[in-house]
Amino acid sequence: MSTATDTVRWKDAPTHTVDVGGVDFAYRELGATSGVPVVFLHHFTAVLDDWDPRLIDGIAAHHRVIAFDNRGVGATGGKVPHTVEGMGRDAIAFIRALGLERVDLFGFSLGGGVAQMVALQAPELVRRMILAGTGPRGGEGIDEILKIAAIANIKAALTLKDSRNYLFFPRTPEGKRAAKDYFARLKERKTGRDKRISLQARLAQVKAIRAAGRSEPDDLSRITQPVFVANGDHDLMVASSHSAEMARRLPNASLTIYSDSGHGGVFQHHQEFVPAALAFLNGSGETPR
Repeated sequence: MSTATDTVRWKDAPTHTVDVGGVDFAYRELGATSGVPVVFLHHFTAVLDDWDPRLIDGIAAHHRVIAFDNRGVGATGGKVPHTVEGMGRDAIAFIRALGLERVDLFGFSLGGGVAQMVALQAPELVRRMILAGTGPRGGEGIDEILKIAAIANIKAALTLKDSRNYLFFPRTPEGKRAAKDYFARLKERKTGRDKRISLQARLAQVKAIRAAGRSEPDDLSRITQPVFVANGDHDLMVASSHSAEMARRLPNASLTIYSDSGHGGVFQHHQEFVPAALAFLNGSGETPR
């Protein structure tokens, strides 16, 4: 495992751009200067500022971390593809534009679907993969995510809160505390913040999620790399049963389900999740089941 020599924290990490086929992709990186980098792939409607600093900084304490806005998202140019396959191709192009030949992937929610596409389309690029709050393509009910999100958006409008209060965390005392802490962490970055996602990008992501939910299942036996699958036990968006099914279909996967948590279980339980993720990335032991 590499040791970080750069003391920059996520809240202060500068935003860079790299040309990917004539389109400027926005990204931030921090952490170790050697070893296999960990590329972060984000959720529906998210931009760089939506990554939990405790996850980024925790992983970056021992690894080079790269997080980016995929095509058409945030400060990255172009238009969002209408399929997760297209998003996967763009992620592959971004990784190669940075001159990287081998990476680990951290995919959360929609980003987990994109990570699977990267592993299926360019397996030689991927060493290890963490899939959090996500499931396999073609999973029953995955296309219902959008109805759930719509209901959460109505609740958010009525209460003047971010919809992730309802989508990521259970409405229990502990879940509400976790949500409050999570949103406080997202505000730690004061300057150089990312652009908000556009309406076109949101609609394209909606179309991609619907298509993925209604697609034929992928042959996940082709993904032979080690995979750490994580989710909460009360995920409204991607049921933990989908995560468990995905772990069963992946030939080299381990599964952790965090109790009393939802879609954002890895954020709510970051104190347990980060050490488990580091152990997995280091290959020093199996993640807990």
